[in-house]
Amino acid sequence: MMDKIEDLVESLAQIAVNRSIRVATAESCTGGWISKTLTDRAGSSQWFECGFTTYSNEAKHGMLGVDSQLIEQYGAVSEPVVAAMTAGALARSNATIAVAVSGVAGPEGGSPQKPVGTVWFSWQIQGQPAETQRILFDGDRESVRKQTVYRAIAGIVERIAD
Repeated sequence: MMDKIEDLVESLAQIAVNRSIRVATAESCTGGWISKTLTDRAGSSQWFECGFTTYSNEAKHGMLGVDSQLIEQYGAVSEPVVAAMTAGALARSNATIAVAVSGVAGPEGGSPQKPVGTVWFSWQIQGQPAETQRILFDGDRESVRKQTVYRAIAGIVERIAD
């Protein structure tokens, strides 16, 4: 899977440089892994703006401006919260596009409504509404997080490619 992720990052880099696109991340369950993966590529400073690692609810509120009431009402792993995370990342950076992830990577923490492997994604291009997706991944904590990194980057590429 890491080779596929590296290939995606290479595609993202080429498109972003050619179109002067800047990328921001807002991560919870991946703990900065998306940002790390993007910046593993030499030259990423040309297109990677910043990463917000907002693991706690307080960080989501303080760093990204996610309304505490949204978190209280829907939970951190929810569509409204990830959409607010991308909006916050764009508002607090010079990025053109932001991706946000929040999920239950396990092994504990799942519920019948949000079982382990549940991840919410949001992608938002500056000036456009957020696009969200919920995926239920199989596997252990490492696998869920790795699949989340892949899907987050793939989603960016899908939205900026022709």
